Amino acid sequence: MGFVALLALSGCGFSGGAGGAESSASGDQRIVVDNFRAPVAGWALESDSAYILSLSGCLETLTRYDEKQGKVVPSLATEWKQVAPTEWDFTIREGVQFQDGSELTAETVVASLNHVLEAEVPARAFSPTVVSGIKSIDDSTVRITTPSESPLVPYRLASVNTGVLSPAAFEDDAVDPFGHCTGPFTPVSEKPKQSLTLERNENYWGGQVQLAGAEVRFITDGATRAAQVQTGEADVSLSVPVSSLSTLEADSGVKVLKADSPRTATLYMNNGRAPFDDVDFRKAIRSALDLDALAGSVYEGAAIASSGPFAPSEPWATKNIEPQGQDLKAAKELLTAVGYTVERPLEIIAIVERAEFADVATVIQANLKSVGVPVTIQTKEYAAVEPDLLAGNYDMVLSQRNRLIDIADPIGFLTADYTCEGSYNLSHFCDEDYDKLIAQAAETADTEDRYRLYSEAGQILQEQAVNIWLVNEQAVDAVRTDLQSYIQDPLSRYVLRAETTKPAS
Repeated sequence: MGFVALLALSGCGFSGGAGGAESSASGDQRIVVDNFRAPVAGWALESDSAYILSLSGCLETLTRYDEKQGKVVPSLATEWKQVAPTEWDFTIREGVQFQDGSELTAETVVASLNHVLEAEVPARAFSPTVVSGIKSIDDSTVRITTPSESPLVPYRLASVNTGVLSPAAFEDDAVDPFGHCTGPFTPVSEKPKQSLTLERNENYWGGQVQLAGAEVRFITDGATRAAQVQTGEADVSLSVPVSSLSTLEADSGVKVLKADSPRTATLYMNNGRAPFDDVDFRKAIRSALDLDALAGSVYEGAAIASSGPFAPSEPWATKNIEPQGQDLKAAKELLTAVGYTVERPLEIIAIVERAEFADVATVIQANLKSVGVPVTIQTKEYAAVEPDLLAGNYDMVLSQRNRLIDIADPIGFLTADYTCEGSYNLSHFCDEDYDKLIAQAAETADTEDRYRLYSEAGQILQEQAVNIWLVNEQAVDAVRTDLQSYIQDPLSRYVLRAETTKPAS
C-alpha cells in the first residue's frame, strides 16, 4: 500500500443526523470535546501544548497535512518551492488577520517560528539540527534554510509545533495564545489542567465558522470520556478505551469512529540501564510475551499483534518479519546465558492516560513471572513521569507513540526516538550504523529510496530488541450522532473545524 493510500484510510468523515451536512446550523450552538491530555508546559509552541491549540481550532501552520489526499497542502502559505539545495521559500497568504486584528506577514511568521527554533528544548520536528535559519525575503516570502539538503521541509512546516502566533503572544516570558491565533476558534479562558473555552472567530480567513464556540476538557480517565459522550455531556470523546466500545456501539445516540493509525502500544525498555543494557536480556523479555493473547484479551481483537516498529500495511515496513510468538523455553535459555539473577523486582510504569495499560501491565507481569523475572507495576500520569523517562531513571514504561505525529513521515519518529542525540530517545538506545542510515534517509529525495532506508532502520531496531512493540492500534473516537461535518483525524491535530455544525435542539 502506498503512502497516500495509507493516510487516506486514516481520515474518516462523519455527517450525523438525518439531514447530514446540508442541515442548517442555528449559529449559536456550542460543543464539548473530551481530550485525553492537558497542556503540560503552559502554551509553549515547542511542547505538546501545540497539539491542544491545534485540535482546538486556534493554531494554524504554513502547510497542512491533508489526511484525505495523503499529501501536504497550503494553509497559511499558499505555495512553496525549493530554490536551492538547502533553501525553501514559502509564500504567505494575503489578507489573513490574527485574532487580535494584526496582520499576518512574513515578518510575523519569522518571529513566531524563531521562538520555536530558539527554545531551550526545541520541537522534535523543527530544531536547529534540521533548520539552520529563517528569514523574510520580502513582505510575503519566508525562506527556510537547512544545514543539509532536506526534501521534507514542507512536512516539517505542517507540524503543529510550527503554528504561527501574533507578536503579542510573545510579549511576556510565557506564551499567550489567547486572541493571538489565526484559526476558526479563539481561546478566551481556561481552567488550568481542566478545560479550555473557545469562541467563534468572526473574521476567519477560511470562511464562515458554523459553531458559536466550544469547550475542550482535559480528562485523563478513558471511562469518564466514554460516559460523557454517552450521556450527551460531551459531543466528542477522543481515544475511547476498548473496554467501552461495546456499550458505545450499542447506543443509537453515539457514533464510534475507527481509523487505521500509525500508533503502536509499546513496552519501552531502558537500554542504558542494567539489565536492559544487554540485548539478549531484552530478547528474553520479548520471547516471554504472548502478544497474540494480549491483542485478543485486553484489546478484545481491536488491535493486532505487532511484528516490529511499523505496521505491516505501511509502505516503509520491514518485509518478512513475522510476529514473534511466545517462546518460554527460548526466554529461559537467554536469561541463563546472560547470567540473570533476581537482584530486585523490575518496574513497569503504566501511563494512566491509556486506560488499558493497567491491564496490559498485568498481562506482562504474569508472562515475565513464568520465566522467573519478577515485576512490580506503577500507574502514573505521563506528565509526572516524563522527566524520569528522558533522564533514564526507569526500567520499563508502557506508552504509545504515533509515528507520524511530529511530522507526517517516519523521519521524525526514527530520528527523535532512536538516534544517539534524539530528543525523545526514551529507550536510551545508541547505534552508529543506525544513525548513519537515518542521516542518509533525511537527505534522500526519492520516496522509494527513502522508504527502503526506513525499512532497514526498522530492521536494526527489531534485531536489537530496542523495545517491544506490542500491538498496532486503531484511532477510536466517539461522537454524538447529531454532530455534522465532523472529520476524524487519527493524528489528533484537527478536531474543531470551521465546517463542523450541530443543529438546534
